[in-house]
Amino acid sequence: MFSSRVPRQLHANAFAQALSAARVRGRDLIDLTITNPTRCGITYPAQLFTRLSDPEVAQYRPEPFGMRSAREAVAADYARRRIQTRWDRIVLTASTSEAYSVLFKLLCAPEGDQVLVPAPSYPLFDHLTALDGVGAIQYALHYDGRWWVDLDTLDRAWTPRLRAVLAVSPNNPTGSVVSDEEYLALMERCSARNAALIVDEVFADYALSPAIEAASAAASAAPACLSFRLGGLSKSAALPQLKLGWIAVDGPAPLVAEALQRLELICDTYLSVSTPVQVAAPDLIDGGAAPRAQVLERIRSNYRMLRELASRHPSVDVLNTNAGWSAVIRVAARASEEEITVDLLEREGVVVYPGFFFDFPREAFLVVSLLPEPAQFHEGVRRVLERVDG
Repeated sequence: MFSSRVPRQLHANAFAQALSAARVRGRDLIDLTITNPTRCGITYPAQLFTRLSDPEVAQYRPEPFGMRSAREAVAADYARRRIQTRWDRIVLTASTSEAYSVLFKLLCAPEGDQVLVPAPSYPLFDHLTALDGVGAIQYALHYDGRWWVDLDTLDRAWTPRLRAVLAVSPNNPTGSVVSDEEYLALMERCSARNAALIVDEVFADYALSPAIEAASAAASAAPACLSFRLGGLSKSAALPQLKLGWIAVDGPAPLVAEALQRLELICDTYLSVSTPVQVAAPDLIDGGAAPRAQVLERIRSNYRMLRELASRHPSVDVLNTNAGWSAVIRVAARASEEEITVDLLEREGVVVYPGFFFDFPREAFLVVSLLPEPAQFHEGVRRVLERVDG
């Protein structure tokens, strides 16, 4: 009686079962997968939330794309990153996940149309596409000291029902940033083949070195294809508890106009963004600089610590990461990733993700968050490295 959009089998894998059992027993764990800044010692100034109680929140104005003041604040935040976009091309959503759903409804007919997604990448894509009845086809990211887009796999995967290419820059979990040349190549293909380019930039503020610019010059240029840029408060202001995401629409003017007309119908149907977060958006976006700076300092410090600790273990390699909240560790494949992560959980009390969660093409990779508090991070990483290099 249930839709095929939800998997028929929802059984937990061995790693998830072991983690659940450890938590039921009340075991004290070092969680190196935590990505919630509100649980990692990041502090927030009290005045940041003042406007959430503004009397204006009592007034409801159903605006499909969101309140102008909030959209202008988003456009100003893009300008901070040296990306020019018009406020009237900003579409507010309740989250980046919802932004994907909105765009899949805009671009794809269910049960046939497809999108291209990078691999390795965010594991939620399987669910996001399936829940909208959209097919997901992978194109490869390869690593040879740096991550790069394999355009040949993208070309081979292209079908007549392909409606959009998804690019995640910085990528989660690889931390790779799409280069200018790769952006241009993706734009050219989408323009020539009547497809859209969706660029997820939620981690764009988190370069792991001051020398790395997460937003490229090509990304800020006027695209030749219909393009959608995604962002949100969850990462840019380290405020996952305040649900606000956005889509910046760009590309050839006729296509943009048609897209906005259709987006208005979709967004007007749901009206999912709450009034209080829209009223407070200018203050939240501006004031989010403080927690964002704390997160940036934390991830840079933890990444340096990880590389320093790993340098003492010859069989371990920390892959080069440009930006984002995660790091990838390559270890000797003496066992499967699932066996390694279950062993670390049960013997060392440390939680890390196996690479197969993110569709790494081979064994053995571990993924850790760079957000935990430094003392916990140091102890957890030390246990992991000594165990896998033992």
